[in-house]
Amino acid sequence: MDRVAVFADVQNVYYTVKQQYNCHFDYGSFLAEATAGRNLVKAIAYAIDRGDRKQAQFQQILTRIGFEVKLMPYIERADGSAKGDWDVGITLDMLEYADRVDVVVLASGDGDYTLAIDKLIDERAVSVEVYGVPRLTANRLIESSTRFVPIQGGLLLPIPTTW
Repeated sequence: MDRVAVFADVQNVYYTVKQQYNCHFDYGSFLAEATAGRNLVKAIAYAIDRGDRKQAQFQQILTRIGFEVKLMPYIERADGSAKGDWDVGITLDMLEYADRVDVVVLASGDGDYTLAIDKLIDERAVSVEVYGVPRLTANRLIESSTRFVPIQGGLLLPIPTTW
């Protein structure tokens, strides 16, 4: 049975799924699909901490599903722009777990992960599966991965409407 580590770029997935489908990403279905018939070594979800109550509830749900949640503080600059991404942290964790797994699963459409994926495949002999929103996932990321899985269908949750 293949050993797998799962890494989810929460902000990237949130915004691309919302933009493309006006839905939420179903992390429970994703984790079940990504680990089916495999031995899960680690699942980590990377998020930005804004100190929001709903966000904290979402992070608790991720933990109950089986993810370790890593948070980075949200930083707003004096000019009004914001900073907060996990590219380096996710890359380091993928490389750290490469010697313990056969497959790395990355949920993100960010092309910045391409060099890490190339290294995992070429130098560590690890398969890399990328889950991303079609048309919003960098082409180079799709091409570099061992397998691209489009986020669609059963991986989507409708956004509840309030009356």
